[in-house]
Amino acid sequence: MAPLALTYESGTIRVEGDLPESVATMADLKRDDRSDTWRAPGYRYMAVRRALGEADCDIEDAVLSAPSVDVTSSYRLRNYQREALDAWREADERGVLELPTGSGKTVIGIEAIATLGTAALVVVPTIDLLEQWRAELETEFDVPIGQLGGGEQRLEAVTVATYDSAYLRADGIGDRFGLVIFDEVHHLGGEGYRDIARLSAAPARLGLTATFERSDGAHEVIAELVGDPLYRLDPDDLAGEHLAPYDIKRIEVELTDEERGTYEANQETFTEYLASSDLQLTSGSDYRKLVMRSGSDPRAREALLAKERARDVVRTADRKVEVLADLLDRHTDDRVIGFAATTDFVYELSERFLRPAITHETGTRERREILERFRAGTYSTVVTANVLDEGIDVPAANVGIVLAGSGSQREFTQRLGRILRPTEGDDRALLYEVICADTAEERVARRRRSDGE
Repeated sequence: MAPLALTYESGTIRVEGDLPESVATMADLKRDDRSDTWRAPGYRYMAVRRALGEADCDIEDAVLSAPSVDVTSSYRLRNYQREALDAWREADERGVLELPTGSGKTVIGIEAIATLGTAALVVVPTIDLLEQWRAELETEFDVPIGQLGGGEQRLEAVTVATYDSAYLRADGIGDRFGLVIFDEVHHLGGEGYRDIARLSAAPARLGLTATFERSDGAHEVIAELVGDPLYRLDPDDLAGEHLAPYDIKRIEVELTDEERGTYEANQETFTEYLASSDLQLTSGSDYRKLVMRSGSDPRAREALLAKERARDVVRTADRKVEVLADLLDRHTDDRVIGFAATTDFVYELSERFLRPAITHETGTRERREILERFRAGTYSTVVTANVLDEGIDVPAANVGIVLAGSGSQREFTQRLGRILRPTEGDDRALLYEVICADTAEERVARRRRSDGE
């Protein structure tokens, strides 16, 4: 009997030959009558090989076109980095590592590439991270580094790609790499982005993130495509030795009488609608249902608008601004990052306190200049929205001031990570969380603390 021929075609593993249906079922292969072959999604490659091997099938495997790469890394891994990498190796080189911002996840990824010595694709969510990874890889490895995204489409044995670019080319490059590293792997839960992993035949998969779980439950899909969480450390686990020791101070402020009236009126409109509907908003899916209803139901639309108006009152409360003024005066000798919720409010604070602002509207050159001056000490403070939460190499700050947030543990952990990079001396990092008392903001912050701290 002729051996079974395994090839890669348009994001699938194609098996050609006389294959008993019972074996095909065991390998989770589906019949493709158009080509008279059996097929499975690319990510099932190793499972298909194992199943065929257990059935003593003779195979000719031409799936991967992933060359070896002879590279070494000069990094000396810290103990926890080595433990994390070892846990991944022991799990058949599939899985997710959950480590705090500033803990050196990039170093682990680079060591993984050097250890396996196979063609590798690194997938990142932002252009800033694309440039940072490429710079690190070019420094460490004496091989050409490819880039997909940021104006370039050049494929090499070691390539960095944005999620957007990797998604667009997923079915054409899925056989080109033996290892895929997903930085900020929680992004892979997006409907389209999942195809990057689903259509790839890469046997080795490494996910890196500070916070793995997603509120929509999509982390379960990520675990299926990349592997289960294998190793996890919190900021507390590394604070003091590998990250700066830190304190969190929570400051409650009251709304003014006028703000309270506006807040209560809009919150009442929102809660009254919920009471008359079948929605509880205890999950992301219920909130998405509300958004969908708002397109055809005027009451649902007004409820959403009222909720947003109530949030705006809390996010921009006058007494939060007063607290910010006091904290900036108190920390004139520190490096401070202020986090606000909206771009407009960031610009308002920037103008009022004469501090540079970074938002999604800030150009790459201007942002780099601001951060460079922040690093050099020319600027002592930067005011930003969530654009600095991930994907940008932020110089070490030692004070963070959070004026508003989503209540997300991921967001809080990432912002904490902005001020935890090790610095000279024994000073502790300090994160202020400014919250409006007797509001939904207070409740979600309390729930986040009980869930994650």
